[in-house]
Amino acid sequence: MTAPSPRPRIDTSQAHPARVYDWLLGGKDNYPVDEAVGAQLPPEARDAARQNREFMHRAAAWLAAQGVDQFLDVGTGIPTAPNLHQIVQRTNPAAKVVYTDNDPIVLRHAEALLVSAPEGATDYIQADVRDPEAILEHARTILDFDRPIALSLIALMHFISDEQGPYDIVSTLVSALPSGSHLVLSHASSDLFPELSAQVTAEYAKGGITLGFRTRDGVNRFLEGLEPVAPGLVTAPEWFRDEPAPAAESSGIYAVVARKP
Repeated sequence: MTAPSPRPRIDTSQAHPARVYDWLLGGKDNYPVDEAVGAQLPPEARDAARQNREFMHRAAAWLAAQGVDQFLDVGTGIPTAPNLHQIVQRTNPAAKVVYTDNDPIVLRHAEALLVSAPEGATDYIQADVRDPEAILEHARTILDFDRPIALSLIALMHFISDEQGPYDIVSTLVSALPSGSHLVLSHASSDLFPELSAQVTAEYAKGGITLGFRTRDGVNRFLEGLEPVAPGLVTAPEWFRDEPAPAAESSGIYAVVARKP
């Protein structure tokens, strides 16, 4: 019998985006080093975290209502109810969801909390978006890549600098998806509120986390070859479909759902 792989060590000496995000959402699964980063961010950072989650909820629910029943969520973050699988399995209990994150603490919580409805499936892989092939290899063991899949990249790609090839990463993931699949993307802007963006970038840098906020044109580059679903590339609170419009509020987060033709 093969010995089980050792559980990866959680590094509490350096802040991690998933745990800072958890702190911004009011969660408890973070460490003082993460709180130290979050506490120095402007109040708008908490609004942005909430707006991200609310956009994810609306987009996932809409896709499930359109019949999409397979989801690949990269950069999952620490589970915060309702999680993506809970949203989509309300509509289709047989939906399948594969979660991915590179923080070991997410794995610990995923094992306990990311539990599927009996008819469906959830799975979790600890992997880094900078190794998209590894993510795809694992996802293929759960998801049927001959049928549409929704790829969720929520508040993730602005943690990948231009030097790390963000557009190639997304292209690799999207290219593997069949026709009729969707990309669900939210991304922090550098051009909507430049001074705030600079402040957030500087505070994350002090915690050892590099950010790559982008302009609208920069975010739009991720959509090459895809067809944005109405209302297109907008701010997170502006993206909605069939439900009542969210409360109008300013946001430094771009959001979009785009279909692969």
